[in-house]
Amino acid sequence: MVDLHEVAEPLLFGLIPPVTIVSASMAVLIGIMLWKKVPAMVTGMLDKQIGAIREQLEEARQLRAEAERLRADYAARIAGAEKDAEAMLDHARVEAEAIVARAAKDTADVIGRREKMASDKIAAAEHAAVDELRARAVNAAAGAASQLIASRLSTEADHALVSRAIGSLAN
Repeated sequence: MVDLHEVAEPLLFGLIPPVTIVSASMAVLIGIMLWKKVPAMVTGMLDKQIGAIREQLEEARQLRAEAERLRADYAARIAGAEKDAEAMLDHARVEAEAIVARAAKDTADVIGRREKMASDKIAAAEHAAVDELRARAVNAAAGAASQLIASRLSTEADHALVSRAIGSLAN
């Protein structure tokens, strides 16, 4: 059976089918591109871009390595600063304890000195009071003795006593 809907393909100038024309023009275009070395130019451009990308990647690697070094350096500095702060805090505690101990010792020394001074003053006051009391007692006894002697002895008795005293000294 014959298909009735079959259509004849158009031809260029009645001889060449369009597929052949398109194929030939493609072949000519590819030939011109090869002759002008377009693939080499495209490859060269791609190689340049690949090289630029490699340089950027290498630069990124270097920047990352530098960033890692900086991070490690700052981490070490922070650790060192924390150790220094801890050491300073410990040193401050030791100094504070020493100051407190020294202040307690100095306070005890001052209290001891003041107690000794007070006790020395009390002893001096007691000694002065005892001396004053003795002096008063001596004065009172001397006064009482002189009154007794004056009331009991007469002038003749005085001469006799003085003579006896002089006689005992001469012997």
